[in-house]
Amino acid sequence: MINSFNSLLVTMFGLGKIKYMPGTFGSLATVIILYYLFHTLNISPNIILFGLIIIFIYSFYAVSSYIENSENKDPGEIIIDEFLGQSIPIYLYEISHGTTKDGGEAIVYYALFFILFRYFDIMKPFPVNFFDKNFKNSFGVIMDDICAGFYVVLTLVCFMILKNYIL
Repeated sequence: MINSFNSLLVTMFGLGKIKYMPGTFGSLATVIILYYLFHTLNISPNIILFGLIIIFIYSFYAVSSYIENSENKDPGEIIIDEFLGQSIPIYLYEISHGTTKDGGEAIVYYALFFILFRYFDIMKPFPVNFFDKNFKNSFGVIMDDICAGFYVVLTLVCFMILKNYIL
């Protein structure tokens, strides 16, 4: 029973079993899910953060359990790491400046976050590649995407700083 739950979680309810680009579909699903939670259901950011933390912590166990008897320690069908990494810039955007975000504006930013996250996840700049290459366990599987999510945030912060100096 617990193995079935872990399998469902790490593959985002089977979405990771899509033959082509499962990580991209996982990231896209994350964008849609979080948009729905923030802008349609208007769920409190504190509740969403609590849920993300629970998923983050439990994912280490779930991924470890899923890859335990596998030779491939980072199979493509594991996409819960994309969910976690993609959630970082979206969540931080939603809580920034303590203001409620317009749904139309949010779509533009979510699309930007999606593109940047996929870029960093695929290109794997340091330290993303460090975790990917040196930790062949649940820690490595999850942390490379967490780093990619923070790269998105860092990129946008740098852009905002440059924009203030240029304009």
